[in-house]
Amino acid sequence: MFPQKLVVAVVGATGAVGREMLKTLESRNFPGTEFKAFASARSAGTKLPFNGGELEVQELTERSFEGVDLALFSAGGSTSEKFAPYAVASGCVVVDNSSAWRMDDRCPLVVPEVNAHALKNHKGIIANPNCSTIQMVVALKPIHDAARIKRIVVSTYQAVSGTGHKGISELEAQVRQLFNMQEPEVKVYPHRIAFNCLPHIDVFLENDYTKEEMKMVNETVKIMEDPDIRVSATCVRVPVFYSHSESINIETEQKITAKEARAILSQAPGVAVCDNPSLNIYPLAIDAAGEDDTYVGRIREDNTIPNGLNMWVVADNIRKGAALNAVQIAEELLNQNLLHIDELKTFLD
Repeated sequence: MFPQKLVVAVVGATGAVGREMLKTLESRNFPGTEFKAFASARSAGTKLPFNGGELEVQELTERSFEGVDLALFSAGGSTSEKFAPYAVASGCVVVDNSSAWRMDDRCPLVVPEVNAHALKNHKGIIANPNCSTIQMVVALKPIHDAARIKRIVVSTYQAVSGTGHKGISELEAQVRQLFNMQEPEVKVYPHRIAFNCLPHIDVFLENDYTKEEMKMVNETVKIMEDPDIRVSATCVRVPVFYSHSESINIETEQKITAKEARAILSQAPGVAVCDNPSLNIYPLAIDAAGEDDTYVGRIREDNTIPNGLNMWVVADNIRKGAALNAVQIAEELLNQNLLHIDELKTFLD
């Protein structure tokens, strides 16, 4: 049963994901009785469209969460690390989109189609996984349940919107500059992104993988609740505005044919099978943009191993990869009557 009074806040409301969170709350008729928008001091006073009217952005402070029941955070890891504990201490449940809490043992890491049951153990902060991880596990969990996945090799082709407005602006500016025979300015990425591919997302670690790649490794194991799954990832930034694409190869314990995989995925929540190569039908980034589903196609058997499958997975990284998944978590909290904190953890120690 939904509470009679439900105050919902979006933190980082002026960013690309924050704005999408507000749009998603509105389009899905989320049953809040009051909505608030928070951001940094420089954005305070900004008016954002919402539910036929406007929300005025308020400055985020340590006392912003008094009287707030649920907060969706999309404001970066350092902001979340600082302010999410104050929210929990005020009795507010937090769904956080940053990487700050994903591997914290106190915080469930949730994709509702995959592990909504993990919410029952929350202590006040629920982590929203990385965008590239979300769409991969939505597509792979049904296969894992049917045949148990042993190994995943994934290469991603990630849109510039994953970097926020600044990534979108840089690609737009560089395209204009190149068409005007100008030298493109490089500010956001280490190299030109226009008409280029960069095998470099986030910082490089000591093992020569990037932080983005290791997110996919570690988050997949936590979400799938199987420490024996082996994941190898290569993450690439491509000159696409919206939607991440992924080439995924899996090895399973039990044999599963491409036909069986299509049948399983066609019944899976949040998945749309788009797979008829003879008619040039397969998932495209431009078709997934603005959509809620995770699209799967190019499903075929790997002929180099007995129990292998290949597939191509595409989803809108701002929607399912961020805002929609967070709102779906919030909906699950309501559906499971979990919008409370049984054992109040301040996270301030």
